[in-house]
Amino acid sequence: MPSSLDAHLGSYAGADPLRSKVAETIRHLASAAVKLRNTIIDGGTSDHLGQSRQVANAGGDIQKELDVVADRLFFDAAKASSVAFYGSEEQDLPVVLSKDGAFALAIDPLDGSSNIEMNVSVGTIFSLLPVEEAHRTDPASAFRQPGSKQIAAGFFVYGPQLQLVLSLGNGTHVFAFSPSFGGFVELHASMAVDEKAKEFAINASNHRHWDEAMRIYIDDLLAGADGPRERDFNMRWIASLVADCYRILIRGGIFLYPGDGRQGYAKGRLRLVYEANPIAFCVEHAGGSATDGITRILDLVPEDLHARTPLVFGSKREVARVTRYLTDPSAIGERSPLFGKRSLFRA
Repeated sequence: MPSSLDAHLGSYAGADPLRSKVAETIRHLASAAVKLRNTIIDGGTSDHLGQSRQVANAGGDIQKELDVVADRLFFDAAKASSVAFYGSEEQDLPVVLSKDGAFALAIDPLDGSSNIEMNVSVGTIFSLLPVEEAHRTDPASAFRQPGSKQIAAGFFVYGPQLQLVLSLGNGTHVFAFSPSFGGFVELHASMAVDEKAKEFAINASNHRHWDEAMRIYIDDLLAGADGPRERDFNMRWIASLVADCYRILIRGGIFLYPGDGRQGYAKGRLRLVYEANPIAFCVEHAGGSATDGITRILDLVPEDLHARTPLVFGSKREVARVTRYLTDPSAIGERSPLFGKRSLFRA
C-alpha cells in the first residue's frame, strides 16, 4: 500500500522538535486544502465564487470571491500551527500570529483564480521560512530571506485530483487526496525532472514585448526540426502556474515568464516569495533548475513580501541554455539561413 502523507511527515520529523512543528504545519495546510477542494466542488465554477470583488489585492490583481475564501482557510490553518508570521498575496502586510512561532508562512492561497470560471486547475503555493530573533521585532524582514533558506515548500493542485507536491529539502514527493482513505497517499515517491526538454510553456502573445534574445530563443524552438535545434518542440500554456509546474515535474520541459517591455512588467509578474521561491525549491529538489533567466531564483534576496521576478524553470540543460542566450548573445551566431547549425546548440 502507498505511504500516506502522515507517515511521510512522521518519518521526516522523528523526535526533532522543529521538524515536528514543520510536520504539524503541513498537516494543517493539507486539511485547509481539503476544505478548499470541497468548496470548489460545491460551487467553484459558480457566478458567486468566480465573481470579481472589484478590490485589488496587494499585487494589484482583482480578487475573486474564492481568493478571499482560500485566504481565510489558510489563515486559520496558520493560526493553528507554529506560524509566527503570515504573509499572503491577499494581504498588504505580514500578519503577526504568534510571538513564539517558529516559521514565517508565505502563501498564494489561490494561484490561477482567473481560471476558476473555466473549470481549469488552480492551486495553492506555500513556503515555510525560519524565524530568527531579529525577525521578531520586524516581521516583514522574515520574508526578505533568500529562497535557499526555505525549510519546506510545496503546492496543492485542485484538478481532477487534489494533489500535493511537497519538498522538505530532501527530494520532491507527490501525494493525492483519497476520499476513501480519508487523507493523502503518496503518488510519486521521488520526482526527477528530465534533463532534456521536449515541451515549453510561455504566453506567446507577448512575443512582441520580449527582449530580442528571448524572442530568438522562442523562435528557434518554434523552428523545430528545420531550425538550429534540429528537433520539434510542443508548446503548452495553461496559465496556471501549479498546473504547468506539475506537468514539467511529470514529463519534463521548461516554463518561461520573462520580464518584458510593457509598463509594470520589467520584472515579470510572478511573486518571488510565495510563487517563484517555493516552485524553485520543489523543482531543484527534483533535479531541475530555476532562474530569473540569469540568476538562480533561490539566491535572490526579496525586496519585500510582494516582490516580483521573471521566472524560468524546468529541465536543467534547457534552463542553462536560456541563460546562454541572455548572457552571451555572440554565442547565438548568425541568423542567416546559411548558418543554421551553430556551436551553441550542442545536444
